[in-house]
Amino acid sequence: MDLQHLKYFQTVARLEHMTYAAQELHIAQPALSVIISRMEEQLGVPLFDRQGRRIKLNQYGRIYLGKVNEALHALEEGQRQLSDLAGIEKATISIAATTLNRFSNMLGPYLAAHPQANFRIMQTPTEDMKIQLLQSGEIDFVFAAPPITADGIAGSNLLTEEIMLAVPPQHRLARRSSIRLSEAADEPFISLKPGYSFRDLTFSYCAAAGFVPRVVCEGDEPTSIGSLVAAGLGVAFLPAAARRNHGPLVFLSIEEPVCMRTMQLAWLEGRYVSGAARSFRDFAINYYASGQDKLSLD
Repeated sequence: MDLQHLKYFQTVARLEHMTYAAQELHIAQPALSVIISRMEEQLGVPLFDRQGRRIKLNQYGRIYLGKVNEALHALEEGQRQLSDLAGIEKATISIAATTLNRFSNMLGPYLAAHPQANFRIMQTPTEDMKIQLLQSGEIDFVFAAPPITADGIAGSNLLTEEIMLAVPPQHRLARRSSIRLSEAADEPFISLKPGYSFRDLTFSYCAAAGFVPRVVCEGDEPTSIGSLVAAGLGVAFLPAAARRNHGPLVFLSIEEPVCMRTMQLAWLEGRYVSGAARSFRDFAINYYASGQDKLSLD
């Protein structure tokens, strides 16, 4: 079985969508379909259940994926260990995060101290996908909020920050400094699309306040939320750190319920960690422990 084809299967299994997998892998979709079909022929069993254009990993696929993950993980660890021992570490650090602004301010100081380092960054909208990437060995770290509690995953909480309600400057609540969240129950809300952890977290706060937010606009780019609020489309939840990027907006503290989120750097327990990855992990933990930065919306 071709090693590259196993990586292709790994990606298709994670996304369960042939077209999306082909786009991520930079390969033609028909060619990818042929590779997966030939793999199934060699194994003698189907790896996916097919319903029209939709595919879903079946019981054979799940078993095989586990073995593929183990094999690729072992090969990657062997390469990392040999590189470290030979002193030819290429210093590539792979990270998954929802948006780059979660940690972009930290990369400059790190690269200044470690100019030979290289980053491979994957943008993923959900925490479940980040967990899959960790478990498959495709990445070294994820930035997660809320913290991941899955078995076999370790992590360090980097910071906890306040979540606030952002309103346009002409809004009826703009002269207030704080509110009870229930006071915004009838407001139009701007939100991220379903699947984002920040949306799930803030909707849970609305539930605690006794209402379901009336969402009038959804987006898949976290950095655009503040701009839509400024345009007067509605109100939105934003972390306190977003105040530095959205000057015209008014940020209200939420008295009840308490609205906070914790940010975590997570990694797979028991996995070999290269010298470059260890260096980055230590730097990230110390960077946020010293209060040098605050994270933006994710």
